[in-house]
Amino acid sequence: MQLPALRNSYAQLPERFFAQTDPKPVSEPRLIRFNRPLAEELGLDPDQLTSPDGVAMLAGNRFPEGLQPVALAYAGHQFGNFVPQLGDGRALLLGEVVDVNGIRRDIQLKGSGPTRFSRNGDGRAALGPVLRESVVSEAMAALGIPTTRSLAAVLTGDPVYREVRLPGAVLTRVAASHIRIGTFEYFAARNDTEAVKILADYAIQRHFPQLAGQARPYRALLEAVVVAQADLVARWMLVGFIHGVMNTDNMAVSGETIDYGPCAFMDAYDPSAVFSSIDRGGRYAYANQPRVATWNLARFAETLLPLMNTDENEAVSEAEDVLRSFQSCYETVLQRGFRRKLGLLTEAEGDLQLAADFLDVLARGEVDFTLGFRRLGNDLDAADGQGTARQLFQDPGAFDVWSARWGERIASEAADTAMRRAAMHAANPKFIPRNHRIEAMIQAALGGDFAPFEEILGVVSRPFDEQPSMERYAEPPRPDERVLQTFCGT
Repeated sequence: MQLPALRNSYAQLPERFFAQTDPKPVSEPRLIRFNRPLAEELGLDPDQLTSPDGVAMLAGNRFPEGLQPVALAYAGHQFGNFVPQLGDGRALLLGEVVDVNGIRRDIQLKGSGPTRFSRNGDGRAALGPVLRESVVSEAMAALGIPTTRSLAAVLTGDPVYREVRLPGAVLTRVAASHIRIGTFEYFAARNDTEAVKILADYAIQRHFPQLAGQARPYRALLEAVVVAQADLVARWMLVGFIHGVMNTDNMAVSGETIDYGPCAFMDAYDPSAVFSSIDRGGRYAYANQPRVATWNLARFAETLLPLMNTDENEAVSEAEDVLRSFQSCYETVLQRGFRRKLGLLTEAEGDLQLAADFLDVLARGEVDFTLGFRRLGNDLDAADGQGTARQLFQDPGAFDVWSARWGERIASEAADTAMRRAAMHAANPKFIPRNHRIEAMIQAALGGDFAPFEEILGVVSRPFDEQPSMERYAEPPRPDERVLQTFCGT
C-alpha cells in the first residue's frame, strides 16, 4: 500500500533503546472510529487509511514495505517505587510524520501484541480503555491542554482476558514523542551515561532545538522540561482533571498528557479526590499533582547530573536551583487561569485569595467544579439571589458572601458585560467527559452500540459551546450514577 513515508528517527538510535517487533495480526479488524480532521492535520490521506488496506495497517496486520515498528525501552517510579525495566509492553512506534504545521509527531499502535517488554502480558488492549482514551484525549485537545491524540480505534475480533472476557481493540495514538522521564531513568539506572547523553541530545533536537547551541544545553533541557510540566499540571488543575497515575514512566518530557488509564474529571470539587482503584494512599490525588510533578522532575534531574557538571556537588546545586523554579512557573499559569475563569481582566491584590475562597465555598457546598465556574459567567448581570450558580448550593449563605466580594471586584473594572461573559465562557468549559457518561458509553459499546461513543465524542470536542440539545452531558451525576473508581485497563 502507498502511504506517506513514515520516518522512524528513534529506530536510528542504538539498539539498546528499543526492541524491533512486528505486531501480532488480529483475526477480524473493524474500524470503529477514525479522526479525519487529525489525519488531515498530519498530512495523511483519510480515504486511504479507512480503506481495507488502511484498516489492516491500523490493526497491525500489514504495513508498507520498509516500516520498522519498535517497542521503546524505559523504566519508571511507580507509586514511588523504582522498576528498572518497563518498556512498551503492548505498544509499537510505527514512525513519524511531519504535520501541516511542520511539527514532527509519532504514530503508535497501542494494543498491538506482546513485545520483549510485556512481562508475561498479552500485549493487547481491551475495548473500554481504548474508547476512554479516545474520548478523554480528544476532550483535552479541545480544552487546549497539551495531549496525545487518538487517530483511530479498531476492533480486533479477538477477545482479551482481564477479570472477564472482553472484546479487544487497537488504538492508534499520535504524540509529539513517546520519550518519558522513565526513558532517561532506564539508562541512568544502568550507569549508561553515554545513552543518557544520546537521549538528551535527541530530546533537544526533537522538542527544544533552540537549546542546541547553548553553552549549558543539559541544564537548559532540565529548565525547559520543568517549564513544560509546570504549565501542563496547572492546566490540569484549572479544569479539575486528575491523571490518576503520575508515575515517571507516564510523564512525557514534551509536556503532553500521556497514558489515560485511571484518569477522571472531578464532579463535586474536592481537593483530596482520588478515582484510581490502585491509588489507595492518595498519592496522585487532585491537590497532590503539583507536588508529584516536582518529585518526578527531581528524578529526571538526577539522570542529567553527569551531563550538567563534572563536579557532582555543583551539578546537584544547579539541579536544585532549576527545580525550585517549578513552583513559580506553575503558580504563574494557575493564577492567570483563575483570573480568566473569574472574569478578571486586570490584576489586583486579593485576586488569588478570591479564587481560593471560591474553591473553598465549592468544597464546603459539595458543588460541581465545572458548573460552578461556568455559571458565574451566566450570572454577571443577574439580580441578587437570582443567579444560576447560587442554585447549585443547598445552603447558599457562604456563596452569597463570596459573590458580593466578586461583584465588587468585577465592578472595579470597566468592561462590557457581554465581552466579559464571552471571555469567561471561553475559559470555563460547559462540557467535560464525565465519569458516569464514559462508563455508560463503554457499557453500550461492549453490547455493540457505538452511538453513545460517537455522541459523547462530538459533545466534548466542543466543550465551550452551549449545545442545547446535549444539555444532559453538562449535568453532574445523580447519587446513584456516581463513578467512584476508575481502572488502569492493562
